[in-house]
Amino acid sequence: MRPDEIITLDGPSASGKSTVAKRLARALGIPYLSSGLLYRAAALLALSRSEHQKEGIEEGALLKSLEARSIRLVPDPLGNRVLIDGQDRTEALHTQEIDRVVSQVARLPGVREWVNRRLKEVPPPFVAEGRDMGRVVFPEARYKFYLTASPEVRARRRTLERPQAYEEVLQDLLQRDTLDQAQSLPAPDALVLDTTGMTVEEVVAWILERIRD
Repeated sequence: MRPDEIITLDGPSASGKSTVAKRLARALGIPYLSSGLLYRAAALLALSRSEHQKEGIEEGALLKSLEARSIRLVPDPLGNRVLIDGQDRTEALHTQEIDRVVSQVARLPGVREWVNRRLKEVPPPFVAEGRDMGRVVFPEARYKFYLTASPEVRARRRTLERPQAYEEVLQDLLQRDTLDQAQSLPAPDALVLDTTGMTVEEVVAWILERIRD
């Protein structure tokens, strides 16, 4: 790959973007970026504000918190990490509470702009996964892919990551699909792949074949 090339992976929640991005980046010997972790960091700050419990998320106050704190995405080859004020808070970003708030946070225009600025600070090449990666954040990317799968399959995948019942996870995913609809559209020039009946290895091989071709 050329040093200026970018690969984007978009798709709905639990469509396999993070797992595929890790393996794809490892196969190509380049970093990967998880935009979702930055949205989750914003959600963590929103939940930490006492007024969230009473009045919901106030965009202006949240943006002030984001700008006041040092929040950095570290694209390690084995997995992205998020440092907040120098402390690794990655594990705290993968909870049921964050899952239920992150879509609300991600719909705020100021938060999306903040995340996009953080992502654009990272020099290519890299694999960028999340939402709006190929359509909004990196429209110049040479390789754009959109991964999807049935809600039932995505829910089963998520239950392997969360200590929740399948039905609860499925309902959460369906709700997130509705909230994330505007941000989950594929780029016009993206290749769309339904991963419902595919293994991770098959998905990675399918993408690599098209990149190397």
